[in-house]
Amino acid sequence: MSTVSTHILDTALGIPAAGVVVSLSQQQDQGWLPVAQGLTDANGRIADLTPEPLPPGHYCLTAEIGDYFAAGGRDALYLSARIDFKLPESGSHYHLPFLISPWSWSTYRGS
Repeated sequence: MSTVSTHILDTALGIPAAGVVVSLSQQQDQGWLPVAQGLTDANGRIADLTPEPLPPGHYCLTAEIGDYFAAGGRDALYLSARIDFKLPESGSHYHLPFLISPWSWSTYRGS
């Protein structure tokens, strides 16, 4: 069983991205099923996205970055950023951050 956390940094402004909706879904036979949803805090973090451990499987973490940029009056190319990942049998903590700007985004496995 594993846990997941995230944070979002606005690299164009050099600040945390507060107020971004982030959702976590799991791939099941019937399609993508919602698991959790949260809103980034003033530090751009969601520390307790999965307070309960998750079973192994195929997951998707989606950040609604288009809404964040629009709220700040900025145009952006991407409406959402999506990390498609697999949790293995061996349990661990996975910190999956987003680095965003109006014209790009990236991720890495954090600690």
